[in-house]
Amino acid sequence: MAEKEEIKEEVEESIEIKEKDALQAKQVELDDLNDRYKRIMAEFENYKKRNQKEKENLYNSVLGDIIIGMLPIMDNLDGAVSSECKDEKYKQGVELVQKQFKDFLKKNNVEEIKTEGELFDPSLHEAISMIQDPEKQSQEIVQEYRKGYKIGDKVIRHSMVVVNN
Repeated sequence: MAEKEEIKEEVEESIEIKEKDALQAKQVELDDLNDRYKRIMAEFENYKKRNQKEKENLYNSVLGDIIIGMLPIMDNLDGAVSSECKDEKYKQGVELVQKQFKDFLKKNNVEEIKTEGELFDPSLHEAISMIQDPEKQSQEIVQEYRKGYKIGDKVIRHSMVVVNN
């Protein structure tokens, strides 16, 4: 009988060991699957972010192309507003159209590039002339010939400026 009990204990021990091994194998498999799941989810989140950024860049690029075509109109409106006019109502109408155009640009996140009084930045400004003025700093913008515009950080048209040397 002692021998049967010994064999029974050995069999039970063997079964327990096999169950533990099977449980450990299943746990390893579960951990592997969880790890793969987390990696796939992270890759998917990165894909969504990249896709969203690409959409925004494409939108800004197309919008920039459209705005570039319209900027000469804005230049002409600015010129019309700054010129002398005897008919005040006519001038007010031109100013109203200019304001609507500026509102449209603002609504589409297009902003003017600051120039006069600023330091020359080749990424924002295009120097068309240089002057010597001892009262101004070196590389300070003295005059603006044509306004520049940007959408966010992307320059869609550089400002044409006169720079102090």
